[in-house]
Amino acid sequence: MRDRVSWTLVLAAFLAFPPFQRERVEEMGFGEIFRIERMRVDPALIQALRSRWDAEASAFAFPWGHMIPSLEDVGRITGLRVYGWAMSGYTYPCYHELAERLLDLPVERRSSLVPRESLGLYEVGKNSGESEDEYLARLDRVSQRELASEPRPQADLDLRRFLVLLLGRLLFVTRGDAVHCRFLPLLEDLGEVGGYAWGAAFLAHQFDGLSASERQTSTSGFYPFLQAYLHLPALGRGDLTRLGLVPIARRWDSRRDTRHFSDQLERLQEAIDSYPYLDVVWQPYLGEGDEGQPWLAQARPYFGRSVWLHALNPMLPLNLFLTQRSLGLRQSVVEFPVRDCFRRPGRSFRGLHDTTDWRERAREQIENWEHKGKAVRSDVTTDDAYLQAYTLKYGGKVYKSARHQVDVTGEITSLRALLHSAVHDRKAAQRQTTELRSELERVRGTGAGGASSSRSAGGSPSLLEARLAGAVLRAEEAQRHLEERERDLQLTTEHAMELQGERDRLRGEAQATRSERD
Repeated sequence: MRDRVSWTLVLAAFLAFPPFQRERVEEMGFGEIFRIERMRVDPALIQALRSRWDAEASAFAFPWGHMIPSLEDVGRITGLRVYGWAMSGYTYPCYHELAERLLDLPVERRSSLVPRESLGLYEVGKNSGESEDEYLARLDRVSQRELASEPRPQADLDLRRFLVLLLGRLLFVTRGDAVHCRFLPLLEDLGEVGGYAWGAAFLAHQFDGLSASERQTSTSGFYPFLQAYLHLPALGRGDLTRLGLVPIARRWDSRRDTRHFSDQLERLQEAIDSYPYLDVVWQPYLGEGDEGQPWLAQARPYFGRSVWLHALNPMLPLNLFLTQRSLGLRQSVVEFPVRDCFRRPGRSFRGLHDTTDWRERAREQIENWEHKGKAVRSDVTTDDAYLQAYTLKYGGKVYKSARHQVDVTGEITSLRALLHSAVHDRKAAQRQTTELRSELERVRGTGAGGASSSRSAGGSPSLLEARLAGAVLRAEEAQRHLEERERDLQLTTEHAMELQGERDRLRGEAQATRSERD
């Protein structure tokens, strides 16, 4: 509920602005956020995803491998800009003086600020029987009374207060601190606000929030981003409606689920554990154009690259080399990241009590962002080696539902991953065989029509036709080999699952026997 109220408050303040102020917000790159419908919160889905986040790798650890929300996900789902200056600068132990100077507001606590009253939002409670639209309209009316109606110094104060509310109450929410002043130093020169990569900072904040304890069930952060994450559509937690609207969050409609939270969560965990590997959508935007999304053109140089993300002191890596399949590549064996608290200037420094210049302290990571990180490449033809290494690292930890956690050593995880890889290879070989056959038939048809165009004077097949015929034979042989491998893996997986079921049955009987004795 708090998340929807926060969204309504920020939206009401935006709508209360006169046109020239709304244009300034648009120019800063935040306009698309206010075109998104107020979405229903899905805490069970967010918790299910959070439970699978590996903070060391900054990636989801699913049964089929790593998956990572990317800068393209941010740009296409939220419309935030993911290009520009790194979100870096000073953090302070106390923001009193800065808040009084830039906002003309006193700050009673060390790092917290609640400026909604300064925007005319005094009585923000929803009245009994009041609809969402009526509630929003009332907040809009009362806020307009307090806001400057024309460009002047007061208008700059209003805009900074609004941006602090937007950043601290909607995009960069933190637990236990309703609105914070962390980004206030970046708002001093309002003409430069739009130059920062707010979308990249947003992704760093998402990673930081996902790294929180699994026991935390609140939905801090801008929840529509993860709810509209299109890579696992078979979970059935929402629908793409209003086709053609951008960004994608404008099309997403979360389905209502009236079951208890714990029941929803258990069903989601089970659904992810048994998710069909071939239904995983690695590249959900292949059919998406860039029309109506000018922010994507400048963002493209950052796509498909591993890079450090900055949100002042939280600095986290976007390790796209762990998810090469999302770039249309086969996943190669890579060194899995290990947390190094001595070298990594990340979220562990949040509680610093000194004034810190993060541009100096994290110079190497900022240079990495300025050079757009490192391109992700792969020349392997199968995921097998990666999947075997992945299974050795995670084993049964990739399962979260009670029914699947018995696979403690990860044998079935490995077999299912290898089977998925074999099916992928077989389908690719099948496509290649079909293409070669079609080309061979085309060449033969050309030869038949032109008599001598594709055959030599002695009537023997042309060199091109002979090469194609040989390629078809080799492709057919490779396809047969892959089909045999797929069948073997299928039988082995089924046998392993039968053994696991038998083991579970025997364990259950043994526990029942012990209970009877007791």
